[in-house]
This record gives sequence, structure tokens and C-alpha cells, in this order.
Amino acid sequence: MSGAHVTPSTERPDDPDDARIMLGVLQAVEAGEVRSQRHLAAELGIALGLANAYVKRCIRKGLMKVSEVPARRYAYYLTPQGFAEKSRLTAEYLSYSFGFFRQARAGCAAVFVIAKARGWRRVALVGVSEVAEVAALCALDADVKVAFVVDAEIGEPRFVGIQVVADLAPGAVDGAIVCAIRDTGTAIDRAVRTLGEDRVLVPRLLSRKPVEARGA
Repeated sequence: MSGAHVTPSTERPDDPDDARIMLGVLQAVEAGEVRSQRHLAAELGIALGLANAYVKRCIRKGLMKVSEVPARRYAYYLTPQGFAEKSRLTAEYLSYSFGFFRQARAGCAAVFVIAKARGWRRVALVGVSEVAEVAALCALDADVKVAFVVDAEIGEPRFVGIQVVADLAPGAVDGAIVCAIRDTGTAIDRAVRTLGEDRVLVPRLLSRKPVEARGA
């Protein structure tokens, strides 16, 4: 579904998926792609109960309405307020996208400068995310090979053309770059336990410390 994959604001709110899901629901309804809440849940990649909660929330806020149609099915459509909210969320996302890419590009470029200075030739990216996509591009510019991406939850065998593995093994790479947006701290801790702190780098936008402070 067009527009279902949306990343929220750079402020990284307590519930960062909220804007993504809300915008995905409104876009799906506008496109007439919501045949049922089960179908909506599948399109957005969320649980059925969560899809139901968001539909109820949109109806309660006056963003959409639902009416019963033949064969005991339902038709969902946006209200004028719903169209306005979708436009607002879309503009917010576009603004976020530009700012996020600049921050991610700068942060990933910085870690690859450090990686090259340490003589790293093969690295792992920890976490499938938008940051990992940017890091993969920066790796090409830095002439550092991304051996694989580590993510135990991803169902696909490859990500941006790179092999995905479930675990990070000692000795498999020279170092790791943490790209996980969710549970970043957990991803950092696991990578450090496996490789050691001097073999783990974190882009600035994912870390409260300057990148140079980790493993320097």
C-alpha cells in the first residue's frame, strides 16, 4: 500500500510509531483499500487489535466514518477533518524525511571515517532500519564492506541487497555499526558483549554520547 511505510518525527517521541500508523490508516482509507480491519492490519503490518484501536480512534476524533454495506461489510471514508489531518501528517513526514536523511548521512559518514582510521575493512550493521539504509550507502563511499546486517526479527533474507543474519558472531567482522532505531540501547549492549566496546560504533543521532566517545 502506498505510503504505509512512514517514519515519525525526529524528536523520537515516546510512541514513535503513532504518526506512522495514523498516517497509514488515513492513506489506506482515502485510497479505498480498507476492505476490513483485518486487511488494514495486514497492509500496515500491525496486530488486528491495534488496527481496530486506531480505526476507533479515527472515528472518535471525527477523521473518518464507517457505514454498513451489503453482505455485512463496511465502507470506510475520510471526513473533511480526516483529509486535513492526513495532509498535516504528510507534510510533517516530508519535513522529517529531509532532516532525518541529513542527520543520518552525517552521522553514518562520521562513523565510517572512524572505522577506516581503525583499519576496519568488513563491518556489520546492527538493526534493519532507515539508518541502516543510509549506512549502507556511506559504506560504499568509504570503501568499507558491509558483510551482513544483524536483525533477529526481520523475516527477509536480504536487506538493501545485503544478507541478513540473526546473530553477531565474534571474529566475523572487524567491527559493528549500530543502526537500530528501536531498542537502541539493547542493540548496543549486545554488540559490545559480542565484539567489545572498541569494536562498536554508534551514529550520533542514535546515541547521547558523541560517536568518538564510544570505543575511542
